Amino acid sequence: MEQHPYRELATRIYLAFRYPLLAFAVIMVIGTIGYGIISAGKNTVLECAYMTFITITTIGFGETVDMSASPGGRIFTMVIGFLGVANIFYMTSKMTAFIVESDLNESLRRHRMERDIENLKGHYIVCGIGRVGTNVLNELVATGRTSVVIEPEKNALDAMLEVYPKQRYLHGDGGDDEMLRAAGVEHAAGVFAVSGDDNKNLVITLSAKQLNPNARVVARCHEVRFVEKIRRVGADDIVSPDFTGALRIASSMLRPAVVSFLDEMLRTDKGLRVEEIVLPQGGRERRIAELAPADTDYVVLAVRRDGQWQFNPPGDTTAKPGATLVVMTTPAGRSKIERKVAAT
Repeated sequence: MEQHPYRELATRIYLAFRYPLLAFAVIMVIGTIGYGIISAGKNTVLECAYMTFITITTIGFGETVDMSASPGGRIFTMVIGFLGVANIFYMTSKMTAFIVESDLNESLRRHRMERDIENLKGHYIVCGIGRVGTNVLNELVATGRTSVVIEPEKNALDAMLEVYPKQRYLHGDGGDDEMLRAAGVEHAAGVFAVSGDDNKNLVITLSAKQLNPNARVVARCHEVRFVEKIRRVGADDIVSPDFTGALRIASSMLRPAVVSFLDEMLRTDKGLRVEEIVLPQGGRERRIAELAPADTDYVVLAVRRDGQWQFNPPGDTTAKPGATLVVMTTPAGRSKIERKVAAT
């Protein structure tokens, strides 16, 4: 586990300033004793310490210890002043180096982000932020889904943060149970196992399903021989970029208008998507017109009820708890329907 950032801060301050602070304390002690000797006991310890302090800090309010008849005392003051000024310069250089070289702000930001992640529910976890993971994240952001990225490569995280500086992330291995717990897998809606390694995606799938059997896990797989293994450890769906890419190429040849429409839908800034919304169990049967009244933000394409699909359902079609609505919608439209569906 990482060190707590405030404890880390205290450790760094101690390591950076222990010598200049020790030197300051030694000069204060020597000066206080010296002025006590120079004043022949006429001044208190506090007055001698005060005289030392205003000398080494160059405040110079006046001589608390009278040295008008003590040339040696004035030489002593000059020495104390020189040592004090030198130590202040040394401390200032240490402070400058501490501010420039320290990643304290990043540590505190990471700590706040980890606390924010602990409060997430119904979010998505993206394990691997390479080419595929980046496109997954783009889709989640475009459709207004909350997500957490887990990535072991710092360079990949830096590239992601250049595009999405406020994205929640964890630096580590997505197959590590502790890392998945830190990402809130127990309360997550789904996990994307999309690293470039099929073995790693298998481990991520297994770990995620063990920690939260209800989370939907979609895994990336290149080698056909890994598909059944990943499915056996609990993946809800497995996507092969090679297979999907081949279908996309064929579709571009056979049905170019459809592909053009889908591409345009995915590229639009309005976030228009085909979404599915499941009616919660325990509710009542309701009409489509009640769940999704006419609106410019969405179009109801189909409803799945009793194991059957009904396309372009009329408004008086009823949907039971557990039924699935398929709608073409913007993020705002999806939110409207979800609020209607959640209402009793």
